[in-house]
Amino acid sequence: MDVLLLHPDDDVAVTLRATAEVPQGHKVAVRDIGAGAEVRKYGQVIGRATRAIRPDEHVHTHNLAYEAVEHAYEFGTARVSIPAAAETRTFEGYHRADGRVGTRNYVGVLTSVNCSASTARMIADQFRGAVMDAYANVDGVVALTHDSGCGLVPASEGGRILQRTLRGYAAHPNVGALLVVGLGCEMIAADSLLPGSEDTLVERLIIQEQGGIRATVRAGVTAVRHLIEELDQRKRRTAPASKLILGLNCGGSDGYSGITANPALGYASDLLVAQGATTVLAETPEVFGAEHLLTRRAVSPEVGRRLIDRIGWWHDYMRAGGGTLDNNPSPGNKQGGLTTILEKSLGAVAKGGTAELSAVYEYAEQVTARGFTFMDTPGYDPVSVTGLVAGGATVVCFTTGRGSVLGTKPVPTIKIATNTEMYERMREDMDLDAGAIASGAATVEGIGERIFELVLDVASGRATVSEELDLGRDEFVPWQLGAVT
Repeated sequence: MDVLLLHPDDDVAVTLRATAEVPQGHKVAVRDIGAGAEVRKYGQVIGRATRAIRPDEHVHTHNLAYEAVEHAYEFGTARVSIPAAAETRTFEGYHRADGRVGTRNYVGVLTSVNCSASTARMIADQFRGAVMDAYANVDGVVALTHDSGCGLVPASEGGRILQRTLRGYAAHPNVGALLVVGLGCEMIAADSLLPGSEDTLVERLIIQEQGGIRATVRAGVTAVRHLIEELDQRKRRTAPASKLILGLNCGGSDGYSGITANPALGYASDLLVAQGATTVLAETPEVFGAEHLLTRRAVSPEVGRRLIDRIGWWHDYMRAGGGTLDNNPSPGNKQGGLTTILEKSLGAVAKGGTAELSAVYEYAEQVTARGFTFMDTPGYDPVSVTGLVAGGATVVCFTTGRGSVLGTKPVPTIKIATNTEMYERMREDMDLDAGAIASGAATVEGIGERIFELVLDVASGRATVSEELDLGRDEFVPWQLGAVT
């Protein structure tokens, strides 16, 4: 098998004939690598050779291993200020009283505690299917349920995270109306989740006060019906693209992620930043080993150190749990060609484009800065995206090489395939194919522009494939931490 490679250090094209069949998306050495020598990809170290490797040999877990790399952190030395776009782009969205603009118009049925989860689902399930056809300006009714809220100590780290998450969804610009359902004796009270927004329509029901589940469901269905009728009076209006907050996430990554979909999404991120919009990278365990590239882009030492502090928190968290951050990549990632967490992280940060890093946020913290930002989240896809949405993301772009079936109500998720083979196999679950970059049929810039245009279309109401399948109810998964009594 002939492989044409361009070595990143010297820009020399090298044609190799691999000595064995190399799986699609995997690595081939372009020069001799001695046992114990550093192995580089993207111009950065991704591990050390566990034995000598020939210049035409498959490089993977059998001859490459992770080794910690010590980075001398720099702050702001690689800042790139993205110039404002010459043309102001727009989308059609739902304007809220606080100046934010939603991309969808949902009724949320939010639970304060797991004890009210079944009741909330029973209420929301009465508004699925044809019953909603009469309401053109309401995207649906979604039950936002979780597995905590009772014995969780509110003042604990986990309690604060859960409350931030629930309040973020309650006040989200894509949620025009809200019904909060509680049991009545939980640690996190239903009333503490009510949004203070002037134009969010709000109702509250407590199961113990109503007289049980059946009575609460009857009252809830009546309340939601009234909310829908009022919410349907609100219509989309033109808004500048600067009002968008785009969440950047990935899952089921492969060897193509860092050369096709992720850099193309990064290019789209830069286009949105040029419009004055906000983009948010996440998944702290999957930028580990590449965080030094982000600190170089920080607008200040304080922003850069905030990212390093979150990496440090993760080291402590993993040690307490008996693990380390290099437990990644997953088996699926390895099958797709990724060998070490360093390689995975270097490809993952490409989703953030080239813009300067303007802010770093904790999980589910409200994102208020413009430009390219970062949120501390786990790498587990539903938990990560839940944090992004709670922070205010109004559209999510999700790249995948192995395939993903993620949906994230009340926010539309655009799924981008890193390779054409998977895109064709899972075409009904993918919104866009970035695989043409690898074949040379398309450029990173060209696919990036397509992603940018798709974001605007989806923000204006175009349904994603996840929305067509009505996905997103079960992917509301707040990060669970903290003491439970």
